[in-house]
Amino acid sequence: MDSKHGDQTGGVNVSVHLTEMAEKHPWRRAVVMPAGRDRANRVLYVHYTFRQLDRAADRIAHGLSDVGIGRGTRTIVMVGPSLDFFALTFAMFKVGAVPVMVDPGMGVGRMLSCLQESRPEGFVGIPKAHVLRSLRPRYFRSVNTWITVGRRWFWGGYTLTEFQHRPWKPYPAAPTARNETAAILFTTGSTGPAKGVVYTHGMFDAQVRAIGDRFGIEPGEIDLPTFPLFALFAPALGMTAVIPDMDPTRPARVDPAKIVEAVENHGVTNMFASPALLHRVGADGKQRKIKLASVRRVISAGAPTLPANVAQFAAMLTGDAQIHSGYGATEAMPVSSIGSREILSETGKMSEQGRGTCVGTPLSGMEVRIIEISDDPIPEWSEALCLPDGKIGEIAVKGAVVSRGYFERPRDDALSKIRDKGSSWHRMGDVGWRDEKGRIWFCGRKGHRVQTETGPLFTIPCEAIFNRHPDVLRSALVGVGRPGSQTPVICIEPEKKLASKRRAALRAELLDLARGASVTARIETVLFHPAFPVDIRHNSKIFREKLAVWAEKKIRRMPKKNA
Repeated sequence: MDSKHGDQTGGVNVSVHLTEMAEKHPWRRAVVMPAGRDRANRVLYVHYTFRQLDRAADRIAHGLSDVGIGRGTRTIVMVGPSLDFFALTFAMFKVGAVPVMVDPGMGVGRMLSCLQESRPEGFVGIPKAHVLRSLRPRYFRSVNTWITVGRRWFWGGYTLTEFQHRPWKPYPAAPTARNETAAILFTTGSTGPAKGVVYTHGMFDAQVRAIGDRFGIEPGEIDLPTFPLFALFAPALGMTAVIPDMDPTRPARVDPAKIVEAVENHGVTNMFASPALLHRVGADGKQRKIKLASVRRVISAGAPTLPANVAQFAAMLTGDAQIHSGYGATEAMPVSSIGSREILSETGKMSEQGRGTCVGTPLSGMEVRIIEISDDPIPEWSEALCLPDGKIGEIAVKGAVVSRGYFERPRDDALSKIRDKGSSWHRMGDVGWRDEKGRIWFCGRKGHRVQTETGPLFTIPCEAIFNRHPDVLRSALVGVGRPGSQTPVICIEPEKKLASKRRAALRAELLDLARGASVTARIETVLFHPAFPVDIRHNSKIFREKLAVWAEKKIRRMPKKNA
């Protein structure tokens, strides 16, 4: 996976999408960014047109090439959402360099370990990032080229400004192969160590085409990407990307008024929203009776979206606009999707009965199979692995948007990939089932299943029963004890702080709910938690491993009855 050039047949470079838009629509806005407010509190914006963005990328590409960052050079990128971020990333694609991107919110220690693991040769970052690498130099011993985005202080190296002030001349995109590494994107590590996923130029190209085709996105649309990496798809699809005024690492704390303001200021037609952001903005919209008349579609991903949250946000939309709940992972994205009309008219009711979360039908070109659950490697593919429709098993996928492997992690490749005649299937690490209409139903992470003496319990179906209660913000099923003899425990994060008397009553009500459904009949322990630990990327994935440790400690201190 570390080949600098890969298979040279079937050349493609994802930066070509930007250059094509610059030729077809040079004056159309490509990226818009808030740059402060005037005395009347109106937002001030700066922007790049497609021509400006493409030429800025050309200038930076010449600069990168001159200082030794070229084809195959693994280069750490620590730059926040900005005009510079877009120009820099497309410049790196043009020269064929390999940007290495890590979520800073995973914690400094884990982030540094990920960066060191990628064996970077270049480093591009804002001043704060350079201060960090100056304080922790041992993690960056392999780096020989340093570039500062912003003001350079004592650490030396080059600045992005030096490249941007050059006279413009076109930079011919490197003739990268379809199988050639384009980027290394680290997972959040929500269910294990963070791993570097190897993206190829062909994979990026397939994602652009898959997203455009599935959701009917047209050039000229206005996008509000509330997750920075998804913002890169906008220029490639011919959309204007409006960078929202928010902390992208804290979507659950976003100011809803600023999201609505951006939609109304620019006539946003397309929007990405994690379930946490969907809930927060939807609740505000319900209270203030807001309608987002320009929005044609909202794409939500990162974690299962509760039907109640879908209904709440869908009430803000008009006409034929829908919320599309997508399914995928860093290793394979997008896999499938389902629209809010289908969720609210059919599958949402089934989800609330404990059937799992329907994530829709696979996208064109994607193959999805349900196979027998196993925690061991599966070296070779066989149709004998597959389970019949209706049976819960492990979800495996194959297609052009599926990564071939992780960066120098052969053991993880062995556990997640299944060889199949020159290609491979990716084991999503999720469990689910397929219905008679070909729709996929997500039932949780494989590693989160609770293995009791009488069989497994799956998180999403069980939690749906408890989430129906109006006093429950969210719930999480965990297992206490050894796999095979675990005790199922349901952890509850209430909507608001509860008095002890109300807590006792709520516990009784929740146990009544549990006894009334076959999927939860074996759950007899309820624990209340003030605020679940969640992932940094979407603020939606619950860290059940941490909750399981907390639950075990709490149960040890409890008398024989729930406390």
